[in-house]
Amino acid sequence: MKMIKNAGILAFAGCTLINTSLAMAADDSGFYLGGNVGQSVSHLDESGMTNRVSGPGLAITSVTRDNRDIGYKLYGGYQANKYLSLESGWFDLGRFNFTSTTTPAGSLLGNIKVRGVNLDALIRLPLTDQFSVFGRGGLTYAQTRDSFSTTGALALPANASPKKWAWNPKYGVGLDYNLTRAFGIRAEAERYRINDATGSKGNIDLFSLGMTYRFGTEKPAPAPVAVVEPEPVVPEPVVVTPPPAPVKTVFASDSSANSLFGFNRSTLRNEGKRALDKFVESLKGASFETMVVTGYTDRIGTDEYNQKLSERRANAVRDYLVKFGGIPADKITARGAGESNPVTKREDCAGKSGNPLITCLAPDRRVEVEVTATRTSE
Repeated sequence: MKMIKNAGILAFAGCTLINTSLAMAADDSGFYLGGNVGQSVSHLDESGMTNRVSGPGLAITSVTRDNRDIGYKLYGGYQANKYLSLESGWFDLGRFNFTSTTTPAGSLLGNIKVRGVNLDALIRLPLTDQFSVFGRGGLTYAQTRDSFSTTGALALPANASPKKWAWNPKYGVGLDYNLTRAFGIRAEAERYRINDATGSKGNIDLFSLGMTYRFGTEKPAPAPVAVVEPEPVVPEPVVVTPPPAPVKTVFASDSSANSLFGFNRSTLRNEGKRALDKFVESLKGASFETMVVTGYTDRIGTDEYNQKLSERRANAVRDYLVKFGGIPADKITARGAGESNPVTKREDCAGKSGNPLITCLAPDRRVEVEVTATRTSE
């Protein structure tokens, strides 16, 4: 009952923090589940446990330890934005054994098992669109269950099977790598502060590897547009005015005010969002038939990688124009053109490498928005 009560407290606290964080949720937000398994290493004080369990007057001649086991954890979390996540879950750090040889002749055999629940906050640092590092800190409510036996002249302790539930802190660091929009790999190193059930505290480390699954990451399919066949009519003679030529706006990834992305990035920067807002403002009072967003990269990197990067950039601009610019989704398409159609020539950047080459190729890293059949409304 005590475990259920305190587990409920952790769950209530986690829900409260998650509901509070919904107000600041961004496009990176969402719920996820995961599980890790790995090596647990005990740093408990076996000599101290022997003295506390068996009483004073003993001389410990040697201690042999089996302080490694398989540990695992299952968890669920909410990513409030790309920097903050909240997690709660269940962990089992495994079982650890030791044998203390004493004088008078005898030995104490100890067995320790640790498991419990936790509530953590994770602070993330995204390094790329797929890779991030994080640090975590939080609380555990863990049970330590001990079992002791003796041999030789050593008397059996009065309490041979002590156990204890206790709150303690934990912390750790980890790496996340997104295989897809939904699935990711996680590697972690964590330290759990543990009560050893005999009146002292120690640490258990868990080094683990696992998988995570994020909910709500699939993009919804566009709603089908019904096509109604018009009734045939006899056209009246009209003077056909050819539509105006498409109007193309170029947003380049350089240091100017209309820069949309950083080098090797597909996440819109604040100045890029402002540039797109001005572009949408310029369309007010006009109507158009189609809008095509084309993403480009420079020639640094492989063809395959640049093609995917250009597609992510084009989709980021399209999604922003639909979500915040009010552009109808059925009038705008996005495509990636990779490193094709460069603005710069090979001789323009000849002999350059590193940052000077990146700066020289900035005009090639661009997104073009082409508006077709623009006409001013009456």
